[in-house]
Amino acid sequence: HTDALQKGWNVLVHDDLLATGGTAEASAKLIKMQEAHVAGFAFLLELNFLNGRKKIENYSKNIISLVKY
Repeated sequence: HTDALQKGWNVLVHDDLLATGGTAEASAKLIKMQEAHVAGFAFLLELNFLNGRKKIENYSKNIISLVKY
């Protein structure tokens, strides 16, 4: 939905799981395409051994996970 975001908005990407980072990265790319800003990422669970954090750090360093395994 191209009308869901406006240019210049700050957007927080929230998801239940950070695994490989593919879903979060795709979301960040869509946000950037709408000329909005990725303010950060929030996850309930992060699987550290899959290194998903590395994939999304280019969009925002503000990454919060409540539980890390």
